[in-house]
Amino acid sequence: MEIISEKKKGGSSRELELYFGPQHLGMIGNFSITLNVRGDRIVRAEANPGYLHRGFEKLMEGRSWIQNFPLVCRVNVIEPGSMEMVYSTAVENLAGVKVPPRGKYIRCIYLELSRIASHLFGLWAYSKTLGFETVGGWAMYHRDLILDLFEELTGGRVYNIYIWPGGVRRDLPEGFEERTKDVLHEIGEKVPDYNQTFFENRLFHERARGVGVVSREEAMNTGGTGQVLRATGLEYDIRKVEPYGVYDEIDWDVPTREDGDAYSRIMVVRDEMIESVHAIFKLFDKLPGGPVYNKIPNPFKWNIPEGETYVRLESSRGELGLYLASDGGRKPYRAHFRTPSYPHGLTILEKALAGESISDTGNIMISLYVTAPEIDR
Repeated sequence: MEIISEKKKGGSSRELELYFGPQHLGMIGNFSITLNVRGDRIVRAEANPGYLHRGFEKLMEGRSWIQNFPLVCRVNVIEPGSMEMVYSTAVENLAGVKVPPRGKYIRCIYLELSRIASHLFGLWAYSKTLGFETVGGWAMYHRDLILDLFEELTGGRVYNIYIWPGGVRRDLPEGFEERTKDVLHEIGEKVPDYNQTFFENRLFHERARGVGVVSREEAMNTGGTGQVLRATGLEYDIRKVEPYGVYDEIDWDVPTREDGDAYSRIMVVRDEMIESVHAIFKLFDKLPGGPVYNKIPNPFKWNIPEGETYVRLESSRGELGLYLASDGGRKPYRAHFRTPSYPHGLTILEKALAGESISDTGNIMISLYVTAPEIDR
């Protein structure tokens, strides 16, 4: 943290301008925040998301429909599965491509595994920011177990490009269901330790309760979504509001809390991980046979009819949207993402930091689930 300047406000009181990040351990990627503070209290904050993986949307206009997959995956490095899904669905809407039932079920299984992996990564970052190194180690280990499953599916651990227009690239390997259940059981058996060591720990409660409060009205007025909304008691999830895939064919709940603070947001994340595990078991129980994709034309000579579409889904961070337009050619005419980190990391973060302690800057930021590449696209 670097002192940029100081302003005397009369008497012994003075206001300091501090630069928080981007190398700070509580910071995300190249993100940084300019803080105006008096004592250890933040008077106002100005977020600077930096330049990281920028220009995705313009680059997409120069690449074929299929060549854009490696780009869209990098909009959210932590959870590329949701980016694959929103882009594939938009292309399918424009081209009139349908997904077979088995392909839909496998997509949802893959998306829920991606959600758990993303939440575990978030728990690693948050727990380490508060000094819970052991919990961070557990979370990263369990995330690696899920990445092992992704590697088995596609050969890639982070960028998988498994969801494809028309379904998924290939069927599940033999024995994949059993191995996935084994991993989920191993994670589930550790939940009591997570609870005792972190979620029920007095230190976590003292650091997170009443910190970074975002009311329901503020969240709705500033574009908040995902855990930011559900932590205020609003039961809002795109998977329920506008079901896609097969989410309307299984029973599952939308976890909520009431206080809108960092504690509530992290507890919603914990509850969502547990709910995702249950959902995967239910999806496997109803998994039908048949093909996993419908054949599409030669992807490098694919002229998609003229038109436009808007698709939204529930990523691990909240509502993710994509506007995609075609002029009848072999590449998109326009593409524009609506990412949850944009309002969370700019407008909401700046408001939530005002009046808080300097030491809670990283605490609040990570509880808002900000991913820097989602902002400067």
